[in-house]
Amino acid sequence: MYPLYIAKVERKGRTRAEVDEVIRWLTGYSQGELEARVADESDFETFFAEAPGMNPARAQITGTICGVRIEAIEEPLMREIRYMDKLVDELAKGRAMGKILRG
Repeated sequence: MYPLYIAKVERKGRTRAEVDEVIRWLTGYSQGELEARVADESDFETFFAEAPGMNPARAQITGTICGVRIEAIEEPLMREIRYMDKLVDELAKGRAMGKILRG
C-alpha cells in the first residue's frame, strides 16, 4: 500500500516525506524503521503489531473512509488501517500538517 499512498499524495502536490511524517506520528516508527518495514513489504498486521508505540491522539481521527465511520470500526486492525488511510487522505486533500497530526 505504501507506493499507492505515495502516488496519491504526489498527484496532489504533496511529498513522500510528508507521508512518512504522518505514518511515523501514527506508529512511533523512526524513519529508518519505517524504511525497513517498507523494504521488507510487511503486511498491515505485522506493521501495526510491531509498531513501537501507536499515538494515543489517533483516537481524535474521526470521519468516514470508504463510507464507514472510523469511530464505528470495532476490529482493531481495520481501525488502525483506516486511521492511516484517513491521514493520507487528509494530506492529499491539502490539509495543513498541524491539523493532520492533531496538533
